[in-house]
Amino acid sequence: MLNTVLSLQAQKNKQQKITMLTAYDFTTAKLFDEAGINMLLVGDSLGMVMLGYEDTLSVTMADMLHHTKAVSRAAKSAFVVADLPFLSYHVSTETAVINAGRLIQEGGANAVKLEGGEAFADVITAITRAAISVVAHLGLTPQSVNAFGGFKVQGRTETDARQVIKDPLAVQHAGAFAVVLEGIPSLLGEFISQLLHIPCIGIGAGNATDGQVLVYQDMLGMIDTLQPKFVRRFAEGGRLFKDAVTSYQKNVQSGDFPNETESYKIDADIIQKLKQEFSTTSSIEGEKS
Repeated sequence: MLNTVLSLQAQKNKQQKITMLTAYDFTTAKLFDEAGINMLLVGDSLGMVMLGYEDTLSVTMADMLHHTKAVSRAAKSAFVVADLPFLSYHVSTETAVINAGRLIQEGGANAVKLEGGEAFADVITAITRAAISVVAHLGLTPQSVNAFGGFKVQGRTETDARQVIKDPLAVQHAGAFAVVLEGIPSLLGEFISQLLHIPCIGIGAGNATDGQVLVYQDMLGMIDTLQPKFVRRFAEGGRLFKDAVTSYQKNVQSGDFPNETESYKIDADIIQKLKQEFSTTSSIEGEKS
């Protein structure tokens, strides 16, 4: 089934959970698409998990376009959402629309995601006016890590929780078709999901949101660094990869790989004839030198 803005809205209306995972390359996106994941997020988290940056702030439009193109080529049914990176939509609404358009036109994404609530309502309106679907990222927004003083849970006090509620209402009014709620108390995530008529995708927002998203390296246990409380490892992919590489190395060093069944064949008589021919040629060349 092809996932669209309308089908995702229908899932919320029918209380069918929406599944979303990050993807940054063709091979991974193809596997997730074939597994039936509803949404693929080309997140600026690629800066940390693919490019080795300390945070997402160094990610550029060129980075996002490169990875979005790869994921979009693989997605046959999944809905592809691409992040607008830091400063790509902050300077002016015109710049925001142009960059959003590039992720759709050049990158092949179905929608863009941007961090920010009430303060970016005008930007969301401008992008949606250009017929580009928008997902708003609220709560703990990684691009604001310096302003937040680190990766901290948002909305725990009455004042903060009130703003966390105002933001999704504002972006919904501005035209966003979905929101991602990150790092907020589960009761707050539940309330916002009930309050909004658009899908609410949680990441560290409890299990009562309309769907869930995780960074796939976290979900597959491919990262050994300290992980957030909300991450569940559904496989020990990192260990599996390392074991496979270690086994490969041992088999190469022992001469067991490739074995006879993994090798191509030629008639031994042909090799014997060629050995005689080139051995003679080599001897003649040696005498000349």
